[in-house]
Amino acid sequence: MGEEQKGPRWGRWIVIGVLAAAGWGIVRGGGHEPAASSAVPSSPPSATASAPSSAAPHASSTAPSKASGVYEPADYAAPVRKYAAEAGVNPQLLMAILYNEAYKPHDPDFERAWQRNKPDAAFGIANMHRAAFDDTKPGRPFADRRWEELPDDRDLAIEAAAWHLHDLAGRLPARVSAPLDKDELLALGYNAGAGNMLAFARGVKIGSQAQSYLDRLHDNWARSGEAVK
Repeated sequence: MGEEQKGPRWGRWIVIGVLAAAGWGIVRGGGHEPAASSAVPSSPPSATASAPSSAAPHASSTAPSKASGVYEPADYAAPVRKYAAEAGVNPQLLMAILYNEAYKPHDPDFERAWQRNKPDAAFGIANMHRAAFDDTKPGRPFADRRWEELPDDRDLAIEAAAWHLHDLAGRLPARVSAPLDKDELLALGYNAGAGNMLAFARGVKIGSQAQSYLDRLHDNWARSGEAVK
């Protein structure tokens, strides 16, 4: 839905957004933001996590790209597998990031109303910021697409996130000094930015916001692996 579709419901969305703001601030500081110092995790997710006790629903091979009122990351397992393979990243990681970023309603009108009140807000189901999207798209199949399209096209959001992870992976050193695996570092890079990711790889202690993001990644790891089987 385009920006030009304004109506009475905008007021309702803005009010909902304002009421939700305080809660979101507690849950997460926002993707690609700096993190303060804190302790690193003691148990990273394994590369092949076991299935959870209650399996996540399997995705349909024809999951719709267009946004709808109901959102379940596992429903987008097919595009996750597709774009992860194209970008050369772990599909379980990409799915886990979608779960991590599912903390807010992913409705196009809601996202645009929220962005009007917070211009630096992220768009799409992968919560990508404008700068990250614009840095990622050159030379890619979606080079002619715009960041403003992310709320309406979930496949595009997944594709952009996959290639952003690819670019972050290209910046990692061959050897790291931190007790973190590659997927954990890439998730931290997605959340806190490449500069912080490289600092964490050198052994710098991660901050509270980044630690919270990593804890949620661990929580979502098993069901993400189940979803992309």
